[in-house]
Amino acid sequence: MPGRLFLDTGLTGFDPAVPDAMQEPPRLNMAPGEELTCLTPEGWRRMRWGLIPQGRKNARGRPVMETLINARSETVFDKSAFQGLKRCVVPATGWYEWTGATRRKQAWSLRQKDGALCVFAAVYDIWKAPGGLEVPQVATVTCAPNADVAPIHHRMGVILDAEGQEAWLCGDEDAAKAVLVPWPDGLLKIEKCADPNALAS
Repeated sequence: MPGRLFLDTGLTGFDPAVPDAMQEPPRLNMAPGEELTCLTPEGWRRMRWGLIPQGRKNARGRPVMETLINARSETVFDKSAFQGLKRCVVPATGWYEWTGATRRKQAWSLRQKDGALCVFAAVYDIWKAPGGLEVPQVATVTCAPNADVAPIHHRMGVILDAEGQEAWLCGDEDAAKAVLVPWPDGLLKIEKCADPNALAS
């Protein structure tokens, strides 16, 4: 599941186009807590990656303590922790996963074979911090892995094509749920890579 993203190309090919002020330079290690460029139904905006859990509760009614960077597709419309969230998408070249034993983990990069950006389904809200500061914050949505990702991880981010983006951003709940499925098999390029934790973000 996306825990680190990377972007080695510009954010092009979107409608509406990404404003120049929000264009991203190459970023090899986009980590939770950093800002991501996201497309909402109202347009583009930057958001902090990770939902601050203030006021959120789990299924047992207990406070959520950890920052939420991902939301499961199976429960994103049902869990109280995600109530009131809006939908957006997060574009990136791809993401990283790790396999192997602790301290000997192998990093893998995953991206589209055809060079297109991965457009991840995501949810967001605006956290009101003490003092009145408003912080837009986002979490990507995950689903079961496809056959490409399954040997590496038991979850993957929901990647959307153009029709899926429209349904996720502007459709009703049933239309949005229908696109929360694994990306088709055979379309991803998966390669061993250097550990991105050693790279500058």
